[in-house]
Amino acid sequence: MSLQWTAVAAFLYGEVFAVLLLCVPFISPTRWNRIFKSRLVKMVMAYGNTYFVVLIVILVFLLMDACREVRKYSVTEKVDLTNNPVAVEHIHMKLFRAQRNLYIAGFALLLWFLLRRLITLLSQQATMVASNEAFRKQAEGASDAAKKYMEENQRLQEAS
Repeated sequence: MSLQWTAVAAFLYGEVFAVLLLCVPFISPTRWNRIFKSRLVKMVMAYGNTYFVVLIVILVFLLMDACREVRKYSVTEKVDLTNNPVAVEHIHMKLFRAQRNLYIAGFALLLWFLLRRLITLLSQQATMVASNEAFRKQAEGASDAAKKYMEENQRLQEAS
């Protein structure tokens, strides 16, 4: 495997690990939100949109290159290679590598979008949990105040 495809495969493995880590059930969304809001992550995310677009462009170019390679080596039916059986095996080997590279680039691109969406959803869920907790405390405070006023009203009615 060439250096570029080794790098893409390593990137794919890193993405798989990150997605699995984000899907771990015992780490709460509020904890993830604290991690996403940390100084280190904010420093990286200052240029995050640029990194995202650049990686998307690189992965799309690699995907298009892999598609071109698959089409290039899918010519075994059009070319007569009956006189050279080694050439048939060589073309099949090249076709296998091109298809492998196509799958690697496609899955890396898919997981890159999935990872970004998963982080966005985790951040939104943490925000919703925090606002839900604030609304619950506000409702409890309003309920306690209403009970206090009702008791005071009852006491005033009994006194008169």
